[in-house]
Order: sequence, then structure tokens, then C-alpha cells
Amino acid sequence: MEKNLKTNPPCDDSCPVRASLTLLGGKWTLMILFQINEGVMRYGELKRAVTGISEKMLIQELNMLVENKLVSKKVYPEIPPKVEYRLTELGLKTLPIVDQLAQFGLQNLV
Repeated sequence: MEKNLKTNPPCDDSCPVRASLTLLGGKWTLMILFQINEGVMRYGELKRAVTGISEKMLIQELNMLVENKLVSKKVYPEIPPKVEYRLTELGLKTLPIVDQLAQFGLQNLV
């Protein structure tokens, strides 16, 4: 059931926009979610796909996304290590938001 916001509540600690931005407001977060999308990606693929992100920042963002249950991480016991990332059920719920931002960018900015 969706809540209908007829009036804008104050942006205090219970603000839904603030709560969403806590999860999704990182500089690289939405770009990583956009790249993984409905597929499975390895670390190296993400590093190439998200142009300009440093290795340190990509690792931090991925760890944060896993911690916040937006992305799942599967490590295979092999040498060299193989790690795959995919969106969780919660992460998949962000795709309409990411798609809307992509559409806005295509229509107005690119």
C-alpha cells in the first residue's frame, strides 16, 4: 500500500525524502545501481562502466550498498577471487527512480 503525501511533511528525521537520500544520495550510488540493473556484474565490469570512480570509492560504495541491502555480493572460492554483484529485492525497487532520472537526463540535459 502506497502512502499518499497530500501535504509535504517537514524534512526532519522522519522525512521520507531524507530517509531515501540517506540510502541513495551518494555521488556514485545511483550510477552503480543503474549499471547493475537487473543483471549481474563483477567488480572489474563496474569499474569500467562507472567512469571516473576510484577503486577506493567503488569498494566503499559497494560495501555501503551491500550493508544497506540494496546489492548482494557473492564471492566464489577461487583464485583469483571472483565476486559478483546483483540488486536485491529492495535494490530492484530503486530502478524506477533510476529510470526516471535517466529519462530526465536524456530529455533535458544530454
